[in-house]
Amino acid sequence: MIGLGRFGAALALELERSGTEVLGIDIDAAAVSALSGDLTQVVEADAALEETATEVRLTDFDRVVVAIGGHIVASCLASAIALGHGLDVWAKAISEPHARILTKLGVKHVVFPERDMGHRVAHRVRGGMLDYVQFSDDYAIVMVPVPAGLVDVPLGESSTPARHEVAVVAVTDVSGRFVQATPRTVPGEGARMIVSGGVRQVERFTALASRGTTRRRSER
Repeated sequence: MIGLGRFGAALALELERSGTEVLGIDIDAAAVSALSGDLTQVVEADAALEETATEVRLTDFDRVVVAIGGHIVASCLASAIALGHGLDVWAKAISEPHARILTKLGVKHVVFPERDMGHRVAHRVRGGMLDYVQFSDDYAIVMVPVPAGLVDVPLGESSTPARHEVAVVAVTDVSGRFVQATPRTVPGEGARMIVSGGVRQVERFTALASRGTTRRRSER
């Protein structure tokens, strides 16, 4: 993990918690000190220098995440060095020009953490969605409360998802855990469901789910 700011640190810690060995690299001594003992190894070094790759044995790792956001030149240099060693590089971009440069360097995985989270939260703030993940301009997966019309009805007997051109992927069971949806799945009161489909389609379905939730609350 090259760059241990808010995004890099959060990602590194999550990877470490999931059992992945993580080497954290940052030029800032305070950032390195803050994660000392939390990652497999943390090094204070300038990843924009070729000699750093040799010193930290960068090629011992499967993937490199360049999470430098505030210094585009350092981000591009660190990415180019990692690519030069044949590594799979993921890089954070802070603007479209930055992303274009990274792409031209050969970075196949360019991410916009702030922009992507902004899109995700915006859909939740508008109401109805409990979570939202967009995979392309026209496809998304959302988590929503089960619409009133689907409560206690086997999914195979309801035309609502098909009418809205979405697919129900999973539904929470009585314990609150998500289980794969089948035609025999019967969503219960207060359950949540994961639905996939076109962006406009899932938004319309979310509006239906939101109205259903409002009705159930008012009835109580």
